[in-house]
Amino acid sequence: TGNLDRVGGALCTEPAVDLVASTSGGHFNLWQSRVSGRPEYAGELPVSALAEEMLTEGEGQVRALITVAGNPVLSTPNGRQLEQALDGLEFMVSVDLYINETTRYADLILPSTSALENDHYDTTFNMFAVRNVSRFNRAILAKPEGALHDWEIFVGLAKAFAAKTGKELKPTIPPAQMIDRGLRMGLYGDASQHKLSLATLFDHPHGVDLGALKSNLAPRLKTANQRVQAAPTAILADLARFAALQAPAFDELLMIGRRHVRSNNSWMHNYHRLVKGKPRHQLLMHPDDLATRGLSDGQRVRVSSRVGVIEVEVLSSLDMMKGVVSLPHGWGHARPGVQMTIASGQPGSSANDLTDECQLDELSGNAALNGVPVTVAAA
Repeated sequence: TGNLDRVGGALCTEPAVDLVASTSGGHFNLWQSRVSGRPEYAGELPVSALAEEMLTEGEGQVRALITVAGNPVLSTPNGRQLEQALDGLEFMVSVDLYINETTRYADLILPSTSALENDHYDTTFNMFAVRNVSRFNRAILAKPEGALHDWEIFVGLAKAFAAKTGKELKPTIPPAQMIDRGLRMGLYGDASQHKLSLATLFDHPHGVDLGALKSNLAPRLKTANQRVQAAPTAILADLARFAALQAPAFDELLMIGRRHVRSNNSWMHNYHRLVKGKPRHQLLMHPDDLATRGLSDGQRVRVSSRVGVIEVEVLSSLDMMKGVVSLPHGWGHARPGVQMTIASGQPGSSANDLTDECQLDELSGNAALNGVPVTVAAA
């Protein structure tokens, strides 16, 4: 529309702690995963490769795992396969507040301080703001005696690993000190009229307004030719594969996910105020698809994919396109060993017991969590 990088259109922020300015743009496919050859991006592999890296024997097999405030059994494809992989690890440690569907496999759970006992500075969402602002939120509650912040746990683990392996450990500074350095070295820091620092933000607990967004795209581009790549060669080359994808079989439907504002992630189901009210775990289906299969609104149904089978209530919904069903993310808390009392009392099944770790965006190796072929029948 001609409104990119123009006032009134889409503009980039210029945050006080600027993660874009401090990066070279990352790298892609410099190396690949051991089993399926999936490409890395910025040193990370797609989670679709996680279970196979644990289950496939040979040099480089993953035998230990650290999870941090995560629940991949419910949030990554083919959760049942990942359960099998986690159960076979030699050692697993989780930095977490919950014994959930994933951390129940951990040999050691290290709970950190809670959100109200932590300082907070937003480095990520300031990148997407509609105005340049900066704010440091100090902890509301004191850290309990004997408790550790998550960063203190990470440093402790690193020290123990370094001592065990004889590796050199680089010095670490507290996160607040890192933020102060970032502020002082940034666009609004020591070399500017703002002189922004952590002390400045302490004096302005509600934040500092750093001005409206303005045109700045060109210097922020990290492509080799400093141009927007509207049609990258790799993506154009992948269109042929995409065009050749087979249509669903006659009796198949395509499953997509959905999230509710009170149910974005699985951990939100263990808080009564977020799960009270009408249920939000059901499979949504167009009335014509219900009728074709002899199903009725509110009936319990069996949903099957290549990797698994679940049972869940189905709701008739004109919001759904014919041939498409929708199952929300993050439910399915009835697994043995989960110690989340409120969540475990909720109905519903995990959509990721149906998603397929082999159904991928081939270019990136990431799992395609939408458009999963399923069949639906009476339970």
